[in-house]
Amino acid sequence: MVMAAGLGTRLRPLTYDVPKPMVPVVNRPIMEHILELLSKHGFEEAIANLHWFPDLIRERFEDGSDAGVGLTYSYEEELLGTAGGVRNVADFFGADSFLVLAADALTDIDLAALAAAHEGNDGIATLAVKRVPDVSEFGVVIAGGDGRIQGFQEKPDPAEALSNLASCMIYMLDAAIFDYFPDRPVVDFALDVFPALLEHDVPFHVHEIDAYWNDVGSLPEYLQGNLDALEGTVKVEGAGELLKESGGEEALERGDPGVSGHVLVGEGCEIDDGARLDGPLVIGEGCSIGAGARVKHSVVLPGAQVAPGALVAGSVYGRRPDLD
Repeated sequence: MVMAAGLGTRLRPLTYDVPKPMVPVVNRPIMEHILELLSKHGFEEAIANLHWFPDLIRERFEDGSDAGVGLTYSYEEELLGTAGGVRNVADFFGADSFLVLAADALTDIDLAALAAAHEGNDGIATLAVKRVPDVSEFGVVIAGGDGRIQGFQEKPDPAEALSNLASCMIYMLDAAIFDYFPDRPVVDFALDVFPALLEHDVPFHVHEIDAYWNDVGSLPEYLQGNLDALEGTVKVEGAGELLKESGGEEALERGDPGVSGHVLVGEGCEIDDGARLDGPLVIGEGCSIGAGARVKHSVVLPGAQVAPGALVAGSVYGRRPDLD
């Protein structure tokens, strides 16, 4: 299951007019990268729950065939929570174990290895986790030497943290897990289901990854995710043309027109020859960059117009899509 129903509030204003799974990373929606990751690792069928601007997601992905998966949808009139949305489509999974992951995270995790790890342990669930330097921004998982989960901490103070394993919110689950859901429509994995497993002494485990993972939970993380993707830190495919470097080192030092580093430009852009572009830099479809503009280490969203002589650096720059 691909969880795509959230409001993406921490990524506003980008998500006032589009759902977070449709926000572009290297000129393709985040969810498109997720669907291709599923296909790459042998997951052939998926269901996505929708709520915020659902038609934008349906119109982009349709039946999922372009991304290599069979995709169906479940619309939630009212949000059901991370786990409630999964239980709402329990019939889709049948009796088999199944994968749950967010549509709006940037990652190149080996999903097949996660599935194999789940198959190899005796637990009802297997959670992908990654060691992080700052636990205060994440839900932390406490596990024993055998990988069995013993507890959780939500965004602990580093001095009080009992682990540095952050939950990636990517789960392999057995169908029996629905037996531990509370009897109400809105249910959360972290607040309801996983504590119930601990309370009933039901084994579930961690699977530690060293792959790239970014939950794209804030504007700085969104910007960094784009730049990481452009530079190959995370293995995803972008859309557009990589510009050739031009102008040379002296032009770079003076800020004269030219191109340096990785600069990805989407289709239909107009870039004045007098602009200065310094990568890593992502320029979306249909953008215009005016004469004398200097743009560096940024994401220029589709349709944006960078005025002549403007300075854009270390930022996400765009215009509202409903003004097109």
